[in-house]
Amino acid sequence: MNEKIDQLYGYVQERCLWQFFSRTWDRQENIDGIFAKATEMLTGKELTLDTPQDRLHYADAKIMVADFKARFPWVEEIGPAQLREIMQAVKDKVTDIAITSSKNHELNHSLY
Repeated sequence: MNEKIDQLYGYVQERCLWQFFSRTWDRQENIDGIFAKATEMLTGKELTLDTPQDRLHYADAKIMVADFKARFPWVEEIGPAQLREIMQAVKDKVTDIAITSSKNHELNHSLY
């Protein structure tokens, strides 16, 4: 399972700029929203696209999910429970790198 997590994490680090928005709250909002929509799409849950924010996260998640399916065929072969677990682990890893362990002091600057 760690190999699968590393594969998806590597893709996100290489291809997804939304994880590097300029403020902590903005990064967290994007990471949470996009991973939630992507997980819903991958596990067959019905999507809610009621707000502009929902639609924004869906647009980024749609590209990511299409690439996951094209690059990593195993994504469509595993069950929803394991897929949710993998996506949560990838999200946690991205959050740690982009927010928790970030050395960028501007992320939490009081004047922004």
